[in-house]
Amino acid sequence: MDESGQMAVYGVFSVDVEAPRDPWFTKADPCYSRLVLVNLKLVPKEPNEVPVVGLEQSAWSEALPEVLGSDLCLLMFPRVIELDQPLFEVAGHPIINHCLKALAKISDIREVILVGYYDESVFRDFIKDSSKEFPQFRIQYLREYTALGTAGGLYHFRDAILKGKPERIFVLNADVCCSFPLGEMLKLFEEKDAEAVILGTRVSNDAATNFGCIVSDSHTKRVLHYVEKPESHISNLINCGVYLFATECIFPAIRSAIKRRTTRPRLLSYPSSENLEASFVAADEETEKSEVLRLEQDILSDLADSNRFFVHETKDFWRQIKTAGSAVPANALYLQKAFQAQSDELTPPSATIVPPVYIHPTATVDPTAKLGPNVSIGARVVVGAGARIKDSIVLEDAEIKHDACVMHSIIGWSSRVGAWARVEGTPIPMTSHSTSIIKHGIKVQSITILGKECAVGDEVRVQNCVCLPYKELKRVCYLALLHFLTTLTLVNRMLPTRLLCSETFKKDCSKLDLFDGLYMSRYH
Repeated sequence: MDESGQMAVYGVFSVDVEAPRDPWFTKADPCYSRLVLVNLKLVPKEPNEVPVVGLEQSAWSEALPEVLGSDLCLLMFPRVIELDQPLFEVAGHPIINHCLKALAKISDIREVILVGYYDESVFRDFIKDSSKEFPQFRIQYLREYTALGTAGGLYHFRDAILKGKPERIFVLNADVCCSFPLGEMLKLFEEKDAEAVILGTRVSNDAATNFGCIVSDSHTKRVLHYVEKPESHISNLINCGVYLFATECIFPAIRSAIKRRTTRPRLLSYPSSENLEASFVAADEETEKSEVLRLEQDILSDLADSNRFFVHETKDFWRQIKTAGSAVPANALYLQKAFQAQSDELTPPSATIVPPVYIHPTATVDPTAKLGPNVSIGARVVVGAGARIKDSIVLEDAEIKHDACVMHSIIGWSSRVGAWARVEGTPIPMTSHSTSIIKHGIKVQSITILGKECAVGDEVRVQNCVCLPYKELKRVCYLALLHFLTTLTLVNRMLPTRLLCSETFKKDCSKLDLFDGLYMSRYH
């Protein structure tokens, strides 16, 4: 209850950033962002320290590769997209906005707290606009002095979170796309007199080990066991990254986890990996990581030991937004949801509009251009006569010339696609949780991404490519990752030997699954 006697359900949104520490970077960049509502945090599995080179660059400074594999595509948000991930627009609205809309449906919520490691200026305008859109609750941003983890951020700002004496708080990961059934979770919480409720969904057995897995009682819905990214299959019911906690439960649980750190080493993964010793935090790293606590690794498995931890299984859509490319299928899911709800924001169907389609009121679309399905057109975009756009996001101030074709792509701010040009990715099943594909034995992004102010020439075809901002493409670019590989081989004399031989560089390059016996063997 708050001071006025009303129940207060807090929504806390947290952003966690771990910047690369590689000495070859000229400065630490917030390359990794993870969100969480009431602690929305997007932290990579492990810090990537990737020194990289562009296709047409000879310096290492601040450049990132012009073409990246999907496992490294998390880097695309700060460099190719040039916008912090939480504010990237999906279905016409920033990713965070979809979370706030869900929270606005819970009448008892009085405050939403954004907790993160970004500079305060990042969210200033967003908070100002959102406060007008959602006057029913107060929105504020609290900045961590260092990346503390999803649970660490909650605990660090516990006094601010508990100021209004709430009995329950929602915790949402904003790197997920779903319908956020918060009302159903609250109902289950009250029916079971629970201490915690987690949102779960079913995925294929093959994909389940990539997520936190939940073992539950099918009748009582009680969580019996929780393992974060297990090495073997235990359940296909996975963690959706949306939680409802009793404040009298979650903060003591985090406090207990902190105390355990002082009495025994902390496992980095559960169960242990092939090299058991490697799964523990090294002694010289313990000080640095002592304050980093994550709900998934450090807290949820202990909550499962209680009899008051329950799971609400959703049958609705769910997927992660961990890479720039994953924004396209998320865009489709949100648009389809809005279409089913008969939202007034969507453009009415017609001979040239295949629903669902979102067109910003300030955009200019020629009547002969055909759009849809699953298309979002940003502010001040110009689409020429006879153009075709499908399953794509076109961001502000972009221009699609006449008779151009854009499919399964993201067109960056102020970019230009020339007449009769073709920019396309490869369609993937909506049920797939990966945005990478294998072509000619090479792992590449299924979604084509053009960064800010890119220019595609007339009659040029671009397929399955990721292009850095301010690049001009004058000839056909097909599977540009192949060209990236060739470029790396050609410029090896320009690269510092220390860099090429570093274990960090080898490990991160191996994630592309391209260098076996071809590139890395040259430097072993």
